[in-house]
Amino acid sequence: MEDLNLFIKSIFIDNMIFAYFLGMCSFLAVSKNVKTAFGLGIAVTFMLVVTLPINYMLDKYLLQPGAMKWLGEEFATVDLSFLALIMFIAVIASITQLVEMAVEKFSPSLYASLGIFLPLIAVNCAILGCALFMQQRDFGSAWTATVYGAGSGIGWMLAIVGLAAIREKLAYSNIPKPLRGIGITFILTGLMGIAFMSFLGIKL
Repeated sequence: MEDLNLFIKSIFIDNMIFAYFLGMCSFLAVSKNVKTAFGLGIAVTFMLVVTLPINYMLDKYLLQPGAMKWLGEEFATVDLSFLALIMFIAVIASITQLVEMAVEKFSPSLYASLGIFLPLIAVNCAILGCALFMQQRDFGSAWTATVYGAGSGIGWMLAIVGLAAIREKLAYSNIPKPLRGIGITFILTGLMGIAFMSFLGIKL
């Protein structure tokens, strides 16, 4: 039940876009088309589901103070926590490379439409932010970290697909010239953020 609560909370209440403003660069740039936005959302969700349990295991059994005591008593005082950021980024970059190769092979059209933003998943602050939140909240198991990653990814995908759908409809709207393009996008993002604040009233 706690995992279900965490899953729902990470989608709606602790949304990476509207609660923490993480991953905004690709959120604003790739949200012009629903198909492309959905493809990137799937890629980000996959990245979070795969990398978060890996980073959890690294943190739990290698990086935390005393985490290496399973190797022997002489390692009980070893503290590698200063390597956490580097290790998290290395894992994310490695998995991103695999995702990029898979998308290029199986969906060349999506690969072309995403352009530079697909390899930039490696530096998407939403993915690294999830890893750091996972470390900060000290989840009890790799499964809980995976649930949190899945919820955060779906929340990010929900946000970008929702914005892309609205922006597609705006193509047929008479928007004042000063607000066309990124201007109206910022306004829409703010309004969506306010809408998501309504979920703060949910008691889980």
